[in-house]
Amino acid sequence: MITVHHLNRSRSKRVLWLLEELNMPYELVCHERNPMTQMAPDSLKKIHPLGKAPIVVDEGVTLCESGAVMEFILSKDSEHRLRPASDADNYYQYLEWLHFAEGSLALPVITSLLMGMEKRSGAPLDFYIKKELDVDFGYIESTLAERAYFAGNEFTAADVMMTIVLEFADNLKLLDGYPKIHDYLKSVQTRPAYKKAAKHG
Repeated sequence: MITVHHLNRSRSKRVLWLLEELNMPYELVCHERNPMTQMAPDSLKKIHPLGKAPIVVDEGVTLCESGAVMEFILSKDSEHRLRPASDADNYYQYLEWLHFAEGSLALPVITSLLMGMEKRSGAPLDFYIKKELDVDFGYIESTLAERAYFAGNEFTAADVMMTIVLEFADNLKLLDGYPKIHDYLKSVQTRPAYKKAAKHG
């Protein structure tokens, strides 16, 4: 059985969500951020040298990066759900969005969060962050105007990856003026598996 080391208010929520979507059994070990520093606890470093979540442990395999963790879980699903076949028409759309979440979108969103933690004016990164967010959110908005989910008209693991970063952006009030993204978030957040995962924080 897969053991998930979950950190509250982190991207490890997507791993729980994926497991719930697949109805795959797992053992949950919860770790709490330091209430003063908001940093991850040292207990995670005992599981993986990076000390970051999500971490999964299964049959001698220990993985940390959420994208790799998602692929690992999907590969264990005998019914091959939530991932198009490699010869499907939408496979490469799926692959693009699966990696877009962390490869393109996460950096400007997380940088916005970090920069908002201190007072400053005219910082050189402001222009870069805004430019990147405008490009990324524009691309996402136009995609969701054409189809229900990122890889087409069916929900996939790419939606799980993308939703978590979009939620961070929404919490930072970065999604004003993007109605399709708001509608999308409201829709996927009604999924029963999402609600089960969200209970863990």
